[in-house]
Amino acid sequence: MFFKRKQKPKGSYDHENKKPVIRASICTGEQVAGFKDLHTGAFEEVMLLRNAADLEEFKDRYGIEGDIEKMY
Repeated sequence: MFFKRKQKPKGSYDHENKKPVIRASICTGEQVAGFKDLHTGAFEEVMLLRNAADLEEFKDRYGIEGDIEKMY
């Protein structure tokens, strides 16, 4: 019997009020992917980025194409 690997459900976000960004620490180099509210500037963390595969997973999950802005 073969088991099919469950796929994570696609996420969604408010395209009009939020934009995807990567918050990076200058001191430690830690990077966190999330969304920045365009009106308040608040950052909502979604996932820790440990390598390039994590970044691709974030982009695939939310249907993001192209480069993502980094904020320090």
